[in-house]
Amino acid sequence: MSKIRFGSFFQEQFHLLIDLARWIPIASMAGVMAGSASALLLVSLDLATDLREAHRWLILLLAPAGLLVGYLYKCFGSSVEAGNNLILEEVHDPKAVIPARMTPLILFGTFITHLFGGSAGREGTAIQTGASLADQLSKPLHLSPRDRRVLLMSGISAGFASVFGTPLAGSVFGIEVLTFGKLSYDAIAPCFIAAFIGDLVTKAWGIHHTIFTISEAPPLRIGGIVSSIVAGMIFGLVAMGFAKMTHTVSQISRSLIPSAPFRPFFGGIVVTLAVLLLGTTKYIGLGIPTIVASFYEKLPPYDFAIKSILTALTLGTGFKGGEVTPLFFIGSTLGNALSRILPLPSSLLAGMGFVAVFSGAANTPIASTLMAVELFGAEAGAYAGIACVISYLFSGHSGIYHAQRVGRSKHLRATGEEGLSLALVAKARESDTSH
Repeated sequence: MSKIRFGSFFQEQFHLLIDLARWIPIASMAGVMAGSASALLLVSLDLATDLREAHRWLILLLAPAGLLVGYLYKCFGSSVEAGNNLILEEVHDPKAVIPARMTPLILFGTFITHLFGGSAGREGTAIQTGASLADQLSKPLHLSPRDRRVLLMSGISAGFASVFGTPLAGSVFGIEVLTFGKLSYDAIAPCFIAAFIGDLVTKAWGIHHTIFTISEAPPLRIGGIVSSIVAGMIFGLVAMGFAKMTHTVSQISRSLIPSAPFRPFFGGIVVTLAVLLLGTTKYIGLGIPTIVASFYEKLPPYDFAIKSILTALTLGTGFKGGEVTPLFFIGSTLGNALSRILPLPSSLLAGMGFVAVFSGAANTPIASTLMAVELFGAEAGAYAGIACVISYLFSGHSGIYHAQRVGRSKHLRATGEEGLSLALVAKARESDTSH
């Protein structure tokens, strides 16, 4: 009997070893492609930002630039216009290989958005390039639908890890972002391999990520836990508000402007007018200088609100880019503002908000907590972890990704929502309310 048990154990480990040996080169290739694409993206965004700040009149051309991007997608990218949501849907239900043209289109569209003054991020672009490039391996390698699903998740992880320099967070993000409340670990090894390779490749191209430093993280005590919970509640509500505002802008623009290319055109007019009225460019682009400043000095308490509105207008009307870096801006400046009422250091609250608003908006508390530990260290990561979990709970069943599904409700007493997309959950609740 013992020999039989030993034999079956050895056989299982042997199959696991063979499976791992098979996925190491595949995930590594996905990481190399995603890391290289992220390096190109980061270089291009630095160039776009420098050009825009040196020639601020470029902001006046945001509307025609949006029209150009709109027509490019109408003519060549209608099948990939859904972006991140298309990738998530393909992971949930693999059907057709994502067209390779997604990569050049999203890279160009994001560059144009930043060059002419849109308020957007880079995570969406990195995820799309990472996943679409990885998916090109599906046919040559004759991957099954299940294996293609794992490959797409690896591409997502590699893209996220390489664009932010956070391989641990990226590894988990590719798993966690698909279905909140329920994790599937069948792709955990390929996701980790792709994420770490992607991060190494981006750095090998000479890319240096911005360093954010929390100057003070006191020992965690009861008072600090209570303050972290309160902050997490606020971060979650703001995350929910941002997601709903972006979706609302998208719905209104679609109903008022039937022609897709003209949505970013009119959105560009509104954003340009807002920037001219504000008299500053701190709220457009990535906003990295303001994020860094939030860790060191007191900022106006309304910074997070203005960034939320301009980002919702930019992305909701069809410009390309991501939501996560603007969420970092929103969260860090909101945390900075909360230091006026909560008894925690402003740099610590800025770091907590940095990851917690993202946690609530993307429904990824584990990846967000790991990001905090990678960026800020373990002591600050404990505060941030509390805020991330509470923010996740208080952001409700909403999020920045329509195709994200609900594995289990955030409410312990709720049942019957497993497997539903966020859009279906929202529609069901609206129907219940109307009745």
